[in-house]
Amino acid sequence: MPLGLGTRKKGKSKETSKLVDSEAASPPPAAEAPAPAASASRLQFHTQLAHGSPTGRVEGFSSARELYAKIADVFGIAPTEIMFCTLNTHKVDMDKLLGAQIGLEDFIFAHVKGQRKELEILKSDDVLGLTVTDNGAGCPFIKRIREGSLMDRTKMICVGDHIESINGKDVSDLRHYEVAKMLKDLEKGQVFKLKLIEPMKSFEKVAARSKGGTLTEAKISRGRETLRLRNKGPATVEEMLSEVEEKAVKKVDELLETYMGIRDIELAATMVEAGRDKKNPDEFAVALDETLGDFAFPDEFVFDVWGAIGDAKQGRLE
Repeated sequence: MPLGLGTRKKGKSKETSKLVDSEAASPPPAAEAPAPAASASRLQFHTQLAHGSPTGRVEGFSSARELYAKIADVFGIAPTEIMFCTLNTHKVDMDKLLGAQIGLEDFIFAHVKGQRKELEILKSDDVLGLTVTDNGAGCPFIKRIREGSLMDRTKMICVGDHIESINGKDVSDLRHYEVAKMLKDLEKGQVFKLKLIEPMKSFEKVAARSKGGTLTEAKISRGRETLRLRNKGPATVEEMLSEVEEKAVKKVDELLETYMGIRDIELAATMVEAGRDKKNPDEFAVALDETLGDFAFPDEFVFDVWGAIGDAKQGRLE
C-alpha cells in the first residue's frame, strides 16, 4: 500500500534503508511551560558509579548530556568517561539502560570507561551480528550480539563495549546510526580493525558473557511518574507511558533495528508521539519530516511505523 508522498521533503540522509544487522507533539502553551520545568528542576536522583563508589545526588538536568555532566561533577571525573547508565542495577544489563525517561524513584548507576582492547577481524559474513546504540550524547556501544554471528564467535567482543574507532577512524563521538552505517559498509572478505573500551568492572564476581537482553523484557520506566529527558527544551514530569504507547514504542524500536541497524527508545518514543493525533500515514509522514527530517526515513519504513502505531491502538501487539 503506497504512502502517496509525492511532495514529501527529502533532506540529506543520515541513514537510508537497511544498514547493518546490528544496532535512543505539539508544545504546551507558553503560559504553562514554566511549571513542569520548575518541578523537574527540583527533582533529586541518587547515583553511584557502577564499579563501586559512595552515593551521590544529581538534580537540575534536562538531557542525557546534562545528566552525565552532573554525575561527572559529583564524582570528579570527565563527562566523556561515562559510557552509559543503567537504572536500579550496577550490572551491564541492556534491559535496564537509561533512555529518555527516568522513574522518579529510580537509582542511576553510571558505567565508566575501563580497559581498552584492539582487534583485527576478517569480515567473513555479510552480517556482523551487532546491535549498536549510544548514550544520547555520542559514545556508541554494543547493545546486543546475535547468537552464532561473526561477532559472537569473536569472544573478546562483549555487550557494553564502547566502539572507539573503526579502521583507525575515531567514532567515539558519533551517533549510533553513523557507526552502524560504517560497519555495514565494511567490505566482505577484508580484515578490519576495531578499538573498543569495556566498562570498568568491580572486584566482585563477573557474570558470564552476555549477548544482551530481549526487548520484550525491557522496561521503559518505573513508577507512576517519570522524568522525560529532551534534547531540546526542559525536562518534564509526565505520567508513565500507557500500555498501548509502550507497546508501540517497543515495536518501533524493533523497526529501527530492522531498517537502520540501531536501537533508540527516545527516537522511537518521539515517532510514536508524532503519530498520536494523525489520521493517516501522509499526515504522519509530514509530522516526521518536521520533527526528524534529517533522518530522511524511507517511505516503506514510515508506513511500517504507522502500521505499528495503529496495531498498538487496536490491541494487535503483544
